[in-house]
Amino acid sequence: MLAGSEFQSLARAVVKQDEYEEVLPAKVQAAVKEKEFSKSKCLNDIESSKQTKKLRISCKRSEFNLHAGQHYSKFDDIPLASKGWHHRKSRGDFFTIQSYREASGIYNPAVSTSSDIKSSFSDTGISEEITTILEEQHITSPTVIQSDGIPVILRGKNTLLTAETGCGKTLAYLLPMIHQILKWQPYLEDRRPNRPLGVVISPNRELANQIGGICKLHLGLQEVASQFSKKLNFTTKILTGGHTKRKMLNPTFEPMDLLVATLGAVSKLTTTGIYNMGDTHHVVLDEADTLLDDSFNEKLCHFLKRFSFQFQGPSTPMVVPAGVQLTLVSATMPTSLPDILGNIVDTDSLQRVSSNQVHHLLPHVPQKFYRLGQSQKPAQLLAMVKQDVGRKHPIIIFSNKSSTCDWISMFLNENGVKCTNLNGSMPLAVREGKLKAFQTGEMDVLSCTDIGSRGINTIRVRHVINYDFPLYTADYIHRCGRTGRVGSMQGCHVSNFVATGREVELVQKIEASSSIRLYLVNILTEVVKKFPRNEHCNK
Repeated sequence: MLAGSEFQSLARAVVKQDEYEEVLPAKVQAAVKEKEFSKSKCLNDIESSKQTKKLRISCKRSEFNLHAGQHYSKFDDIPLASKGWHHRKSRGDFFTIQSYREASGIYNPAVSTSSDIKSSFSDTGISEEITTILEEQHITSPTVIQSDGIPVILRGKNTLLTAETGCGKTLAYLLPMIHQILKWQPYLEDRRPNRPLGVVISPNRELANQIGGICKLHLGLQEVASQFSKKLNFTTKILTGGHTKRKMLNPTFEPMDLLVATLGAVSKLTTTGIYNMGDTHHVVLDEADTLLDDSFNEKLCHFLKRFSFQFQGPSTPMVVPAGVQLTLVSATMPTSLPDILGNIVDTDSLQRVSSNQVHHLLPHVPQKFYRLGQSQKPAQLLAMVKQDVGRKHPIIIFSNKSSTCDWISMFLNENGVKCTNLNGSMPLAVREGKLKAFQTGEMDVLSCTDIGSRGINTIRVRHVINYDFPLYTADYIHRCGRTGRVGSMQGCHVSNFVATGREVELVQKIEASSSIRLYLVNILTEVVKKFPRNEHCNK
């Protein structure tokens, strides 16, 4: 038996234990509730943050939206809006890669405010007589690629110039060429006719005419070489295909300092001796990736073997160099240059000048992707085009085949929309003037194949529609580059119709790349596959 005092002590201990057992679960429950509240608050903060942050990718299904500040690595399982697009039930879905660089008024996407960028063309080394003409054209500040590229080319270096579409690459190589020609002229006064000092090679006549100044485009700036020829003491000649036999039988001989030519025409007329490259000291390959395509590769290599390309630039800029300078220009470039040009020029001598936006999606142009069936595409196209025509917004519509290009033009015209078409299957007589009608504003809707996607300056274009999605990422970059160019107005955008399984696969790559870093990661591989090695160059 317990004594009275011992019993009371034991009773007090039991009561305390019972109180402790009751209090302890209450504290645990409070801690759990506090943790759940904190987690809920955190999730609410994240959702609130998402709502305030700008969308980088907006989707029909909001759960796939991507906000600014969200990051994925290449090892993450990225939630793609287009992931289920292989299924026919996905028709009607869409997503938009939003612009992440703002624009207002007339937009120059390539001008940088960095202190490292030259503030004027005179700072790049261009002569005063050239900069005066630029100022008359209201061109006062160089773009990034012009600021970086002009000094390198002026030093006589073989150069690989790569930058995003629409950023001013033409002036980046043309201005130093004109500067060089004016310096060389006093030392070569006794040149015979048809012996140019500089040569620009283009893959198509539309680009050659643009560079040379035959087409009177919407902006006088783009009659590039002829604007300078009228004011300076040098002459420009444009040489394109068509009636080549007539040119051989009845050739013209005239003084020329700069020759802008298509590859086929200049190759034939040089082989026959009508043109002589003995005094040429600078060769530019514009849209070089296209010229390195298998369809041009053999002829290009044969033509370039006429020149003795130098490894280093001239030691004295005032003296005509002994060798020939080479400049390659494009928005995309294959990595297999040593295989293609290794026996023609030391590719190690090519100084690479590149912008940080190469192989990126256009940062200032929203791009919308529509999952459609083939039968849905015509109605969607007609609705879009009529809306743009009502707003007086010029449009380019791209397709993969000439037959589709022609059909789109007929379809739109039959439905009350004035449209012209352009493709490589057209006879020369029909093809001439098509682009000019669009550039001058006579027509506001142009249906074309990829012949209109490279190099052509189309600052009027407010909307690019890919009726057929391109087969390669490089083609997608060039097509999108027909809008949102230097000097374009605000409100430019791109619409893409996605119908086939192959198109879905490419769209998924673009969306995934955009989610990671807005960089098209597979483009170099695709360019290499598209432009295979040609053994003729190694013979």
